[in-house]
Amino acid sequence: MTSNMSPGDVDPAVREELARLRDSIDNIDAAVVHMLAERFKCTQQVGHLKARHQLPPADPARESRQIARLRTLAENAKLDPAFAEKFLNFIIAEVIRHHESIAETAETAETADYTVNGAAPTAN
Repeated sequence: MTSNMSPGDVDPAVREELARLRDSIDNIDAAVVHMLAERFKCTQQVGHLKARHQLPPADPARESRQIARLRTLAENAKLDPAFAEKFLNFIIAEVIRHHESIAETAETAETADYTVNGAAPTAN
């Protein structure tokens, strides 16, 4: 639409196609959000497992493999691999932040248990 056209000047068929495409985009956005929520549920479980076994929040080797894997998936899907990598790096940073928080909470709970009970905490 040019700057001198009002929305009412657009062909109704074009408006209908635009609305259909935007509905599809909205549905895809909803699916992406739900998939990310499921992914974060899994990574939260990983964070708790790592905290229980005193494993580091980050796993650079796995992260590198995941980035390479996602870049390949992106290329096959005709998506810019650099964009896919940036997106995954953003997610990984958030996951690590969660894992650090979980580990800190677990450490604080162990310290509190030690202080209250006067005995060394036991490994779970």
